[in-house]
Amino acid sequence: MYEQYYGLSAKPFQLRPDPDFFFGSKGHKRAAAYLEYGLSQGEGFIVITGEIGAGKTTLVRNLFRNLQSENIVAAQIANTYLDADDTLRMVAGAFGLPYEDATKAALLARIEQFLRQCDRQGKRALLVVDEAQNLTPRTMEELRMLSNFQTADKSLLQTFLLGQPEFRKTLLGGNMQQLQQRVIATYHLGPMDAAETVSYIEHRLHTAGWHGDPAFSEGAFSAIHAFTGGIPRKINTLCDRLLLMGYLEEIHAFGSAEVNEVTSDIQQEFVLPATEAEPQATSGNTQAGQAEDAPAKLENMDGRLAKMENSVITVLDLLKQVLSLPRVNKELSKRR
Repeated sequence: MYEQYYGLSAKPFQLRPDPDFFFGSKGHKRAAAYLEYGLSQGEGFIVITGEIGAGKTTLVRNLFRNLQSENIVAAQIANTYLDADDTLRMVAGAFGLPYEDATKAALLARIEQFLRQCDRQGKRALLVVDEAQNLTPRTMEELRMLSNFQTADKSLLQTFLLGQPEFRKTLLGGNMQQLQQRVIATYHLGPMDAAETVSYIEHRLHTAGWHGDPAFSEGAFSAIHAFTGGIPRKINTLCDRLLLMGYLEEIHAFGSAEVNEVTSDIQQEFVLPATEAEPQATSGNTQAGQAEDAPAKLENMDGRLAKMENSVITVLDLLKQVLSLPRVNKELSKRR
């Protein structure tokens, strides 16, 4: 819609993780370095945590794109609301193995056979588990057990765990000591600062063919960072709505006023509708204010009473019609 209006080749702020739009902020570069370090070790677990929308999935997809596919077989699991046995099925399915109607023993045997086949072909297997904060301790233990598949000199499977900050609590639990000993690196991906937010927005616009239309003032960038806190997904949502408004209202230069207007609309969309119940008066309300509200409250009450009265009259009319039916009158006469 607005892409043609602004001469863009694609939507610059889509929510879908796209490695083509990957922006290497300071935090993302460090996280990528940890992932690359983990790959160089070829064993154990790498843990990356970050807030919702921090860019963890985009980071991994960018890594996948740069991997040499002839040397590494990578698979990803995104749905983690599973029990332990279902997780093994998801692992098997992610690597393209049959998993339907298979027992746990059969799943483990198939996974091990696949990993050893990869090793004989000179390849390494990499498993990426997204949304790891949803994993139960028992499921985590199943994943740890998969890391036991190894040859005499190396592991056959390496695992990346991506999750929200609360995943650290699960990982640091007293019953996770065996898994903790296999974690070779951890990193928390934080939000971008104000300067990185500006660079992030301009990077995505340039990737989509931006040539300065629309323009963003310093005030616009400041307002965007203030509202989003430097979280990439929040920035994408806000900027996408901003460009849509610009298209509808033919705006070619955005300032803080336009950004604030869009943020106000977004905030109102997530406010629950007001109920009919009136909040109790606070101690700060004056008697004069209560007196001014009294006529409105009385009018509201009169309207409710009128509705109730009409409902009662309607019910009475229906009863009269029912009692006037011959069959009902005949039945009543018999009972008497």
